[in-house]
Amino acid sequence: MGGWLARLEARLNRPEASFAARRASGAVALCLYLAPVALIAWAATRIALPLRAPGFAALALIAASLPARRSLAAHVRAVADGLDLSLDEGREAVAKIVGRNPAALDDAGVARAAIESLAENFSDGIVAPILWIALGGLVGGALYKAVNTADSMIGHKDARHRAFGWAAARLDDLVNLPASRLAALWLFLAAMLTPGASAREAWRAVWRDASRHRSPNAGWPEAAMAGALRLKLAGPRVYGQTLVDDAFMGDGRRGATSADIRKALELYRASCVIQAMALAGVTALLAFPVR
Repeated sequence: MGGWLARLEARLNRPEASFAARRASGAVALCLYLAPVALIAWAATRIALPLRAPGFAALALIAASLPARRSLAAHVRAVADGLDLSLDEGREAVAKIVGRNPAALDDAGVARAAIESLAENFSDGIVAPILWIALGGLVGGALYKAVNTADSMIGHKDARHRAFGWAAARLDDLVNLPASRLAALWLFLAAMLTPGASAREAWRAVWRDASRHRSPNAGWPEAAMAGALRLKLAGPRVYGQTLVDDAFMGDGRRGATSADIRKALELYRASCVIQAMALAGVTALLAFPVR
């Protein structure tokens, strides 16, 4: 996906063109990028389904590669382990999962960055692909992953991508909208089951803060995580050399620690289980409707 989009951008993103022309070129590139993804996923489905159980198993294995549950947890856990050793180790680990300047982070800043990344990536790396797989099969999951990849590659606000990546960024916001709300719900329910977490504060933070985030989606899981852990996440942050002013999520303490990262991972794991149970329940109702 990334290689194909990079070729399209090199061919169609012309710096000398007007803003409107570059925005239109970005929309065309997005369509040309998504079409073969949908076609290949549709063809794989058409080939596999007549094979019954083996074909379904093959589709399930392919679809299972789209969420990144284990790798996300491993990267976030590495930040906690690094912080336990030294600030430099923590900064080195968190630099692998966030775009902000690690040199500007103290111990608490590193911990908050890891927790914020976990919350946001739970939504768009776990909940969203599973949701779109459930709704659209392999085609839905592959298209979601393609849109997410496009946003990460060209959906930026720098001079090169502000116009060309506009369509990718807006489409990514749209497809992540239902998942971000679901992610907040799963985290709220997980807080009810996790010792030391606060479901009440999670609900209050989402209700009060989620819509104030600069992202239309990221604020929901971040606010839920902040409230559940009684932390104050987000706020002003440094990306590269640029200070980005953002609203705070939650009204707890700013002094996050490696222990808070591990508690966030507990909430994350519980949320994944809750989502799996919810999906199984819906599947059972559809397969065996109550008469």
